[in-house]
Amino acid sequence: RSRVQVLGGSNWSLVLQGQWMLEFYAPWCPACQQIELIWESFAKESKHLDITVGKVDVTQEPGLSGRFFVTTLPTIYHANDGVFRRYRGSRTLEDLQGYVLERKWQAVEPVAGWKSPSSIMMHGMAGLFHLSGWIRQIHSYLTGTLGIHVWISYAIFILATLLIGLFLGL
Repeated sequence: RSRVQVLGGSNWSLVLQGQWMLEFYAPWCPACQQIELIWESFAKESKHLDITVGKVDVTQEPGLSGRFFVTTLPTIYHANDGVFRRYRGSRTLEDLQGYVLERKWQAVEPVAGWKSPSSIMMHGMAGLFHLSGWIRQIHSYLTGTLGIHVWISYAIFILATLLIGLFLGL
């Protein structure tokens, strides 16, 4: 049984309490697949390290990848009571353990306040990622299920954007 805590949009705020190491990954990512066994071993040591080890599948949680501004995979963050630091060290078990045990994270500059995952700015970014996923689903429905040509689907989105802009501009 895995000791890695799976996080999503409904429970991500757990990382605001206590000490965490959090990995953002995608199932199709070769580098993420390479670190998977190491991450599981790291999680098995989590009780000894007094840390919680979590992971987020960015294909299932695009809002969280936006909130944490994930641009490369895998991305690892250290969180200590809501203060986030990007881990950029080696992805070996020994280095991950040393980062926590030797408190190397204290030498790393925290994520700036406005870029912090709990900031209003990143809340908005998460919303944009959710919106893009919703638009992608609608496009797939229009083209796949209803059989509408791709360009007609684009025209529908352009028209909807113009109408929303006109409505909000009034």
